[in-house]
Amino acid sequence: HREEKPYKCVDCGMGFWHRGKLLYHQKTHTEKKRFFCTTCGKNYSCNSNLIKHRRIHTGESQYVCSDCGKTF
Repeated sequence: HREEKPYKCVDCGMGFWHRGKLLYHQKTHTEKKRFFCTTCGKNYSCNSNLIKHRRIHTGESQYVCSDCGKTF
């Protein structure tokens, strides 16, 4: 529901509102991925990203839109 995010990752195209978030994200493309999902085997460089990922297997909603209330 917002305009386009100004900071884009050159590796995957993901957008961010803050430069610091982009810099943190870019580490996911360069650091060793030592955290893996035991359900599907996907690897992550940060444990916090693995925790967020696991929600797709449990059906838990990660975000709630403050404008419309939709969860995703």
